[in-house]
Amino acid sequence: MMGQFTEGSEGFVFRTMIAAINLRRLLLIGVFVIGIANFGSAQETPFPVPAELTGAVEFWKQIFTRFGSKEVVFFDPFDLGKIYSVVRAPENDEGRSIIERERLRIIADYDLNEEDGRLKTQRGAKEMFLSGLRISGRYVAPMQTIFRAEGLPPDLVYLPLVESSFNVHARSSVGAVGMWQFMLDTGKKFLRIDDVVDERRDPLASTRAAARLLKENRKLLGNWPLAITAYNHGTEGIFRGINSVGSQNLEDLIRSYQSPAFGFASKNFYAEFLAAVEIAKNSETYFPFLRSLRPISLHEVPIKRQVQVQSVLKPAAIAQSDFFDWNPALNPTSKVLPVGYSVKVPPDKVDDFVAAQRRLVAGPTVQKMSLAKRSATPGRGQNESNGKTAVKRKSSNRASSGSLPKPKRLRDGRTVAAESRVRVPNG
Repeated sequence: MMGQFTEGSEGFVFRTMIAAINLRRLLLIGVFVIGIANFGSAQETPFPVPAELTGAVEFWKQIFTRFGSKEVVFFDPFDLGKIYSVVRAPENDEGRSIIERERLRIIADYDLNEEDGRLKTQRGAKEMFLSGLRISGRYVAPMQTIFRAEGLPPDLVYLPLVESSFNVHARSSVGAVGMWQFMLDTGKKFLRIDDVVDERRDPLASTRAAARLLKENRKLLGNWPLAITAYNHGTEGIFRGINSVGSQNLEDLIRSYQSPAFGFASKNFYAEFLAAVEIAKNSETYFPFLRSLRPISLHEVPIKRQVQVQSVLKPAAIAQSDFFDWNPALNPTSKVLPVGYSVKVPPDKVDDFVAAQRRLVAGPTVQKMSLAKRSATPGRGQNESNGKTAVKRKSSNRASSGSLPKPKRLRDGRTVAAESRVRVPNG
């Protein structure tokens, strides 16, 4: 009995130990998997979504994917999750009347005080956002390479969806230009901007500038929510907000910072960016029939000497419209290619473009060399005393000047020159 009890106890203890070991292994595996998942999530989504902004992110996702430009959304700007109504209204006098009637109705139905600012309108942006997604296919891959090279999250390439819908020719009412919407003063810190070249319109040059600016913002402000908001509002304005509320959390600034400059657009810029990233990375869900533009491979050709635009495009068989489409930073009214700028040309046109440019650059030199060679050849009308080319005239009834006799001296001392006429007396 004692032995049986002992043997059963040992078996029970052994089975218990095995179960404990297996449980420990499962727990370790679970912790490992969770850690990997969290690491992967942190790597894939370096931009936090504050709890107070989840409603705002969802709101902008609807604006970008659900509502079109003819639809006007009435909502509470302090609680973007509260949408009062949506009406269709064209952008004309009739549409403005529709919007005003609906505004008055909402104020009455919800017993709102106009001075509280709890009612705001926003037109849908589905068409514009979809257009931006299509155009982004042309640029996203090389832009991500630029951001990775700077050690920055590649998802930052989707910021132009909020700024300009990837329109390289975009210009705001306050003078911001290009895909990344650089103001003139900020742009001049990073880009070439003059009468002939405005690199704010160059997709890759402006992306390099944006990467440097965002990297600088991140270093100064310490986190991405503030760094991205500063791209819209400016670092000085964000520092004023930080000093005012005593916090470096964007949620605190949105909730407590009171400034006319820090308005609805600045407060929502980061939420709009988060919504844009979510849509762009899951575009097949939101826009299942999306067909993005294919990337364009362009090579850079440096312009070392000023040449006429048409003089180089015509022999290279390049249409002017195509050329300026490849080079949006160039002023399309310019007649010459600026020295020091590198133009972009497709691989199949590079050789022809370079050859045409070389012929134009070498043209005057070739002519001078040819002329010098002819001048050095004897018997070709060269005046050896002064290096100038003499003009040879054909004459069928005159002797050449080289065969004329020397002047004759008359008896009275006068000299008769060759070919001169003299009167001889009769007899």
